[in-house]
Formats: sequence, structure tokens, C-alpha cells
Amino acid sequence: MKKILTLIMMVVAFAAPSQAQVKFGLQGGLNLTSMSLNRSEFESAVKNNAGFFIGPTVKFTVPIVGLSFDAAALFDQRSVDVEAANEKTTVKQQTLQVPINIRYGVGLSSIANVFAFAGPQFGFNLGSKNKTLADYQGEVAKWTMNNSNLSLNLGVGAVILNHVQLKVNYNIALGKTGEFKEEGTLSQVADVVKARSNAWQISAAYYF
Repeated sequence: MKKILTLIMMVVAFAAPSQAQVKFGLQGGLNLTSMSLNRSEFESAVKNNAGFFIGPTVKFTVPIVGLSFDAAALFDQRSVDVEAANEKTTVKQQTLQVPINIRYGVGLSSIANVFAFAGPQFGFNLGSKNKTLADYQGEVAKWTMNNSNLSLNLGVGAVILNHVQLKVNYNIALGKTGEFKEEGTLSQVADVVKARSNAWQISAAYYF
């Protein structure tokens, strides 16, 4: 958490000159989760669901033509349906996500500005870390989530009338999000399947 606060302070410091503009707002959107597994034979057991995210956001426009930054603190929920031992269970991942993006925009007119953006996103688990998926004749399948994760955002967006912002981006997990594991009396060797939670994200924000 200290590293995240340090990064946010660095962004603020960079945007500190008197000509910089700072705007605060509220952001929300839709997650279209794409769970990828390191073992293809298990992929048919996972069905992706839509999720959501919402939280405060801040935008810094610096005195360099086209350049700006944004950061946010978002409550993020993603979910997948997992079939284990012939039973289906919904696994929800609830996290605090802190994206920090650099943006480059071009004004089309006084009404709209379009931009491309990229940056890291830091996630911290808020929900239960462990989830029992099924218990079948002594076999237990479990899903274990990481306490934290790092991902990368790549996307485009537009600002309309200086207040309304629309964005679409792909959120790429850098490393595993969690893992599936079988345990129990019938398993001589546990099957461990590593999972990465990527997502297409569509969002809207209003800056005051």
C-alpha cells in the first residue's frame, strides 16, 4: 500500500505546476472477464460472467500539449462459474483496484477530446481468499485468490463537454490471479491450475 501511495504522490507532484488542471470525478463501468488457465483441458469447466467497478477518480492535465494522467480507487467485482465434481459454483473476486494511467489526447473541437492511455493497475483482495468449489466422495476442489495482483491497462477514450468521459480498455493480468487445486482422499497428486483474470472494461465517468 505504501508503494501505491508513493506512486500517486509522484503523479500529483508531476502535475503540481500552477498551469496544471486537476479534476475530481466518479467512475463506473462493466467488466467482461476473460479467465485464462495454464492447462487447456480445464478451460471448458470455466464460464465467464460480467462484473462491475465503481469509485472516485482524479485527472491531472499538465502544461504539455495532449498529455494528462488519471488515477482512481475502484471497488471491482468479477465472477466466473466453475464446474468441479459435476457441480457448478460461482466464484466472485472482490478487490480494490488502483489504476494509474498516462494519457495522450487530441482535441477534435471545443466539444470533444479523444485520447489513448496506458498504465499499471494495482489490485488488493477484499473478499474471502479461499472458496470451496465442490466436495465429492472425499475430493475437495478449492479456488485460492492472491492477496494482491498487478495488471496493465491499454485503451482509448473520449471526453465530451469537459465533464463526461467514456473509455474502453483491455486489462491484462501480469501474473496469476489465483489457482484451482484438488485435495482429498482420492487424489494421490493434487491438480493445480493457475488462472489469470483478464477483462475488457467499458466505463463512464463524470468530472465535476
